[in-house]
Amino acid sequence: MRYGPVIQDHFHHPRNVGPLPDATHRGAGGVPGEGPYVVLWLKVEDGVIRRAAYRTVGCPAAIGCASVLAELVTGRPVDQALRLDEPALMEALGPLPEGKEHCPPLALAALKNALSGREGARDGA
Repeated sequence: MRYGPVIQDHFHHPRNVGPLPDATHRGAGGVPGEGPYVVLWLKVEDGVIRRAAYRTVGCPAAIGCASVLAELVTGRPVDQALRLDEPALMEALGPLPEGKEHCPPLALAALKNALSGREGARDGA
C-alpha cells in the first residue's frame, strides 16, 4: 500500500512546522536517535489551543501525522484535544502503509505529554 493523499499532501506541503517561540506547552513522543520522534509546541490561552507547531524526524508518515495533528488541535479546547485518539487521527490521515502504524501514537504521545506537563523525549529544541 502507498501513502494516502492526505499524508502525501502534508509531507510535500507541511503546515505548522516549529518551533513555536511563544509556546506555553511542549511535549515529545519517541526518543531522538532511536527511530522517528515528534516534538509538539502549543500555545494555550483560556483553555483553548490557539496555535500548534511541530518538528518531526522520521518518514513521510511521521511528518504527515504531526502535521495533521497540529491542524486538528488548533482551535480546540484542551479537554477536547486530550480526547483525540488513534482512530480519530487515523480517520483524518487516511490509509498508512503497513509498518507505519507506530507514527500516529508518536504524535498523540507528544500531544498528551505537552498537555499533561510531561515533556517526553529530550531533543535539545
